Amino acid sequence: MSPTLTSHATLSARDVEWLEQAETLAGGGWGRVHPNPMVGCVIVRDGKVVGEGCHEYFGGPHAEIGALEAAGARARGGTAYVSMEPCNHRGKTPPCAPALVAAGIARVVYGAGDPGIQSARGNSHLSSEGVEVVGPVYTQVEARRRNPIFFHNTEERSTYVALKLAVSLDGYVAAAPGERTTLTGPLAQEEVHRLRAGFDAIMVGSTTALTDDPLLTVRGAVTPRVPPTRLVLDTTCKLTPSAALFRDIDTAPLLIFTSEDADEGSVAALEAAGANVMRVPRSENGLDLPAVMDACGERGIRAVLCEGGAKLASALTTARIARRFYMFVAPVVLGENGVPAFPDLGPADDPRRWDAVGTPTSFGDDVLTVLDRGQ
Repeated sequence: MSPTLTSHATLSARDVEWLEQAETLAGGGWGRVHPNPMVGCVIVRDGKVVGEGCHEYFGGPHAEIGALEAAGARARGGTAYVSMEPCNHRGKTPPCAPALVAAGIARVVYGAGDPGIQSARGNSHLSSEGVEVVGPVYTQVEARRRNPIFFHNTEERSTYVALKLAVSLDGYVAAAPGERTTLTGPLAQEEVHRLRAGFDAIMVGSTTALTDDPLLTVRGAVTPRVPPTRLVLDTTCKLTPSAALFRDIDTAPLLIFTSEDADEGSVAALEAAGANVMRVPRSENGLDLPAVMDACGERGIRAVLCEGGAKLASALTTARIARRFYMFVAPVVLGENGVPAFPDLGPADDPRRWDAVGTPTSFGDDVLTVLDRGQ
């Protein structure tokens, strides 16, 4: 991903390459470091990389510390390229800015400014100790794109919601209403499992839960630090304990949102099978989505990946709750009986575009496009 730089950032082509290398390293923390941000660090001296590191797991050493340990004495007089401003506070680990000073780092180039009240101001400490500091290099929009969950949680104090959909070339998510339809191939499905690992919860509507009977667990190369909670929005409590969601309930929590007037017996059966059931108010077309998101926040769910269905995707988009789209396009045509991806979109009262994040990526025959709601 080519960075969008701030106007004051004067960097050489090599500076940009090494900063992007640090950003690539940062991705190694996906699914393991939240609620902390993903951060990578590259230390360069005399034109050669002498140390690399990333924040690998929550509570573990920060990226700068790992890179300094790898570089040893070679760090002295070098440049540290860090994807986010080095922290200047003691939390679960010691502050990074003083460690860079103690190691003799002469220059720090960092990508994103730290929005945290306690953790920020590392740049000020570095400058006061005579270290040359260049940053923030990334614009605010660019910074949010690279660590969207962290920035959203820190700045907006609400649950971040991303929407994942697999669609056909003609814009459908299923061949017909009520028909389970697998659109994407194994490589795209592997990417979905990787994405799941970076979220606190995976959400679907009751129609998807009943039609596809999914597990909604993470079964891929990345093992999340905490298994995501499975969320089902089930207005009339149609789900039953025979659903596949109950197979892994001992290791992957299941939270079902239903209406305040849902049948007591149905709720009791789900709870007896191990699910947590929460009643929320109704809206015109189902459950009150802001109330659902508020309840998620109260339970410490900071990030939700919604995997459909189509009506829920429309509702999240219309309500401007969804902040990012992961759109997989499969090379198939489903025809006129297909279920449209967004069947119930409201009025187009928000003229802002959805902006592409990077370039589309191929996973086998399928293509993933990532889009963020325009600022």
